[in-house]
Amino acid sequence: MSIARPSPWLNFIDCLMRGILWMGVFSLGSIALLAQAQNYPDKPIKMIVAFTAGGTSDILAREVANQLTQRWGVSIVIENKAGAAGNLGTEIVGRATPDGYTLLVTSFGPIAINPTLFKNLSVNPQKDLQPVALLAEVPTVLVVPTSMGVNTMAEFLTYARANQGKSNYGSTGIGTSPHMTGYFFSQKTNIGAIHIPYKGAEATRDLVAGRLQYMFATAPSVMQLIKSDQLKAIAVSTKMRSRGLPDVPTLMETGVDIATGSWFALFAPKNTPMPIVHKLNTEIVKILELPVIKARLVAQGAEPVPMNVEEFTAFTKSEYESWAPIVKASGAKAE
Repeated sequence: MSIARPSPWLNFIDCLMRGILWMGVFSLGSIALLAQAQNYPDKPIKMIVAFTAGGTSDILAREVANQLTQRWGVSIVIENKAGAAGNLGTEIVGRATPDGYTLLVTSFGPIAINPTLFKNLSVNPQKDLQPVALLAEVPTVLVVPTSMGVNTMAEFLTYARANQGKSNYGSTGIGTSPHMTGYFFSQKTNIGAIHIPYKGAEATRDLVAGRLQYMFATAPSVMQLIKSDQLKAIAVSTKMRSRGLPDVPTLMETGVDIATGSWFALFAPKNTPMPIVHKLNTEIVKILELPVIKARLVAQGAEPVPMNVEEFTAFTKSEYESWAPIVKASGAKAE
């Protein structure tokens, strides 16, 4: 008994219809995503800041949030979630619903350094976050208490070497830019300083009080303290002088072979619809290019750096790859 076989033409038609059906499904999905992006945002946005109030991440987040609120007419709620060197904020956003309503503002430390520094991250920023926009690059500034009476690098090194192994320097946490720059500085200058990590911007309070001898702080976080003569700026860490602190020399100018800075950016949970990611990026780039915003950020010691999503995604990857061997060589350990 022979078994009837389907006609090849019937198979072809069946495959064709299935293909058309799937194309329809994908088209409907694309239309839904576009509609979602067009309606976004239609409710308040939560912006998680991975460090304490008053730090550079917080300052930049509030600047961006205010501008977006004016443009979109929705509330943007800032929540400071400091802890674990920025990992707490990363974890909250990495586990949030990827709908564009929970965002992260953080520094380069949790993104580029922590994946190497911490062995068992529950949320890996290189895998579980979607880069949205680079906000600004900032120098770290070597600052000392004005009460110390030190005004130049030569005077500071004389003091530190006279107190070998007794000087303390603060940071906003293990693996942050202030920590890594402070570590390199201590090694380069052979002053044997002791690192004291803090949870965030409160390190500057102990510095002003003289409980710390120096700190590499991000410029916006200490600009007002420098202007009010509570802290003395000795040098900036970047290759070029800061437009916000034009009279402060670079470390290279003072004879210390270090040239590095920090950056701050906006991220969303992985799988956030790309139309929403691009919409956020487009608005933030427009904000950063406003002359009034540029002037305001420069006055605080930050340099706005607009990038599109693709450029910023490549940037975060290259930063991680550049810092991984440095972190390993430093011997820094997560605490």
